Amino acid sequence: MPISKNKKKEIFEKVEDAIGKAKSVVFVNFHGLPVSESTAIRRELRAKGINYMVAKKTITKKVLEGKKIEGEMPAMEGELGLAYGDDIMAPSREVYEFQKKLDKKWAILGGIFEGKYKNAEEMVSIASIPSLEVLYGQFVNIINSPIAGLVVAINAIAEKGK
Repeated sequence: MPISKNKKKEIFEKVEDAIGKAKSVVFVNFHGLPVSESTAIRRELRAKGINYMVAKKTITKKVLEGKKIEGEMPAMEGELGLAYGDDIMAPSREVYEFQKKLDKKWAILGGIFEGKYKNAEEMVSIASIPSLEVLYGQFVNIINSPIAGLVVAINAIAEKGK
């Protein structure tokens, strides 16, 4: 059943608003995903502050053509979903987690990151960057490592001297 002009305009405005306000957008192909899994994914994404919508590719492409985004728009094959949010890293990271779990049913097609189009490989590499808390922990571990080594060496010398 074809969509009416008013409904298309409404969808266009929703997509335009979502892309305009989001700090990053991930284009997702969800081919063969059952409704029950899709609903569960939406619920989990929403709980983490990430919005998700399904939109027609033609409408999405029209919206993107109207935006000033650098680079080349990635190919959007299959069914198209948009994951977006206020956190610049969260959408790509969470979508990638589902991609690992759902194998061929859910895949990153590309996205928009820092005002530039990114292809699927670039979005996956962005998703692989650890969270800020993990990076802080790694930094503290690196700083602490030489000190711990020195303490172990001094302790070994003290034990040897006894």
